[in-house]
Amino acid sequence: MKEKIIEILKDETKAKSVNEINDKLGLKTVEELEELERVLREMMQDGIVHESKKHEFLLMENTKTLKCGRISINKSGNGFVDVAGSDDIFIRQEFLHGAIEGDFVEVDFVKYQGELVGRVCKILKRDIKNVVGEITKVKNKLAFKPDNEKLNIMVKLTKESTKQCVEGHKVVVSIIKEIGTRTFLGKVTQIIGHKNDPGVDILSIALRHGIETKFSDSVIKELESIPDEVREEELKGRRDLTSEMIFTIDGDDTKDIDDAISLEKNNGNYILGVHIADVSHYVRVGSALYETAFTRGTSSYLADTVIPMIPHQLSNGICSLNPEVIRLTISCVMTINSKGKVIDYDIFPSYIKSNKQMTYKNVNKILMDGIVPEGYEKYADKLKEMNELAHILRAEKTSRGYIDFGLDEAKIIQDENGKAIDVVKRTRGDGENLIEDFMIVANETVATHISNMDLPFIYRVHDLPSSEKIEDFKNLIKQMGYQIHTNMSKITPITMQKILNELRNKKEFTILSDMLLRSMKKAVYSTNNIGHFGLASKNYTHFTSPIRRFPDLTVHRLLRTYLFENRIDMETINFNQKYLIDVATNSSETEVAATEAERDVLSMKMAEYMESHVGEVYKGIISGVTNFGFFVELDNLVQGLVHISTLDGYYNYVPEILSLVRDDSGKRYRIGDEVTVVVIAANKENATVDFEIAGDLDGDKE
Repeated sequence: MKEKIIEILKDETKAKSVNEINDKLGLKTVEELEELERVLREMMQDGIVHESKKHEFLLMENTKTLKCGRISINKSGNGFVDVAGSDDIFIRQEFLHGAIEGDFVEVDFVKYQGELVGRVCKILKRDIKNVVGEITKVKNKLAFKPDNEKLNIMVKLTKESTKQCVEGHKVVVSIIKEIGTRTFLGKVTQIIGHKNDPGVDILSIALRHGIETKFSDSVIKELESIPDEVREEELKGRRDLTSEMIFTIDGDDTKDIDDAISLEKNNGNYILGVHIADVSHYVRVGSALYETAFTRGTSSYLADTVIPMIPHQLSNGICSLNPEVIRLTISCVMTINSKGKVIDYDIFPSYIKSNKQMTYKNVNKILMDGIVPEGYEKYADKLKEMNELAHILRAEKTSRGYIDFGLDEAKIIQDENGKAIDVVKRTRGDGENLIEDFMIVANETVATHISNMDLPFIYRVHDLPSSEKIEDFKNLIKQMGYQIHTNMSKITPITMQKILNELRNKKEFTILSDMLLRSMKKAVYSTNNIGHFGLASKNYTHFTSPIRRFPDLTVHRLLRTYLFENRIDMETINFNQKYLIDVATNSSETEVAATEAERDVLSMKMAEYMESHVGEVYKGIISGVTNFGFFVELDNLVQGLVHISTLDGYYNYVPEILSLVRDDSGKRYRIGDEVTVVVIAANKENATVDFEIAGDLDGDKE
């Protein structure tokens, strides 16, 4: 019925009543009319149709100003609505109209101080189900304080559900119903642990973002039938690659190894093999394992805690490409010429026996320092050949517009009790780049093959940035005194690459690079292949990490269906056309949840580390400026706020040049300026770090 309603409203600019839609559908019975009303309500809640005050309906896409999306609230109380295919809409606190974090809302635009601003006009769906927080005491009675202060709600707990709770417990609360304005009734469904217990802080953040930390009994039961070793009968129909020199390269602590590589040279060409764990052999459609993998969508890597998409028995065991044991794989073997072009390839089911589990650290010693660690002697020449190819592949990507933002990442070092004792930058050398380059070319090859077959598939896509965002960035650069000479009339990957290269020698490059990245759209999963802007790739997918990403697992299933079993009948095609849309949507959403959880854990652990460094002095760079102060990023990537009230005088915020300017002297603090700060406070619970200016290294006065 939904499709018929859309067809009726498709070309309409005037809203129609239920009766008018009913007349078009030709429905006769009371039951059919009730079904129509139910479907219209669902479509309204999903943001497909708009319901007017007169209870008439119009397709949302046919409205002039209305938009729909999920709202997030920042620490200052303002909101941002994430609208699919469009820029986020900023909502001032006074225009939230009762919306809370996570609500799916309908927004329009109103005039405010001479400008058009967003306004929540309708809350379509309040999807609050579970809330994570802490058991506290108020007047000697147990109460509940949500961890996510942005929710700004009160939750009253049923007495029965708090029997096992004590003050300081971190818990998951299931919402029963809304009982008042921003007030809910809930019950404790899980005690995570005491807030001071090791690991509880990270698990609390994971659960807050809807990431399940335990596997169901049905999943555990299915593990009983999965072997610890590959059986002889499982090798049938697969190519035997156990005699080839194949090995893995990962981080020191990696346990879930899903990619292995091999290389030969022939007539000036490189024969690159990328061999990926065949997780789809064990995680079958319809199983509890498969449904759980779909729901989770991805593994989550939170500091040193891994919350896997599939149980460790699989991710670290039978699926992991551990050394000196036979493992089932799907191989993509490519012939690549001296210019980095794939001139031939083969994709097939295989089995391997990895010769060695290498680490980035040791591989980098060989490739960058000329030192061969013990146990790597017979692989050194092969690694140098691989690095030769990796540089060729990177040069080919760069020539077509591949964008390297060169952004640093932070790594948290924790003690045995899970307390943050250091924050360092992740190192990235030739070994890391080599694996990235090899995985990218394999992903492109698989995507290109299926795209050429014109079959339903799941792609990793990245849309063009909006011209308005790029124009805003260009104006900001100009205000900072820099001139961009790149022709920006047409935005292409090459354009973005040239902009970055122009800025690369500027002292604020890391900040500017991050700002340019933020002006671009997010990469997502989609069945609609629009290409990958950031990689300058026409066809791209995720094939190389099926242990930790559901889209990769899906790609493996599709390769088996289309290529190995040759099932390309209309029933299969029709099923995948519909089902893959759900896979793409869910995978994109779970990726966002995992990324946000990772960011929250990082902020929390950084604050925990800085708690023991209050009073210390650091040099940093201003990374963001607001009307209430500015943020300073230290060399170890810790960020903290210098509040405007701590500055030496009265400062005005000048957004056009992202600066705070002092009223009387013109002294200013501008994004990119170097400053010296002292740590005045840090709070792990709120994930905040506060600085004060200890001295200005870049006395910029006008």
